[in-house]
Amino acid sequence: MAGDDDYIYDEVTGEWRAPGDVAAAAVAQRVEVRDASGNILADGDSVTLIKDLKVKGANQTLKQGTVIRSIRLTDNVEEIDCRHDTIKGLVLRTEFVRKR
Repeated sequence: MAGDDDYIYDEVTGEWRAPGDVAAAAVAQRVEVRDASGNILADGDSVTLIKDLKVKGANQTLKQGTVIRSIRLTDNVEEIDCRHDTIKGLVLRTEFVRKR
């Protein structure tokens, strides 16, 4: 029989789990972030805008075909965090980008 030291408390679910269960749950919770074409995105990827986007608060429009380098994934699968030369702290929706 397993001792108390063999179980790990999972703060997300609030349950005690066996060590193998925690690793399997972590893999199951990992979601794939996809661009408008269905390609899987990862941290550090470069993307291209597929349509003109007006940037709120910056009074600027990013044109179709603009390349955004070194993206970062967020907790939301529909958004990516990125930088542009003139806009800091830019968040784009994945439906408007395509992986390069």
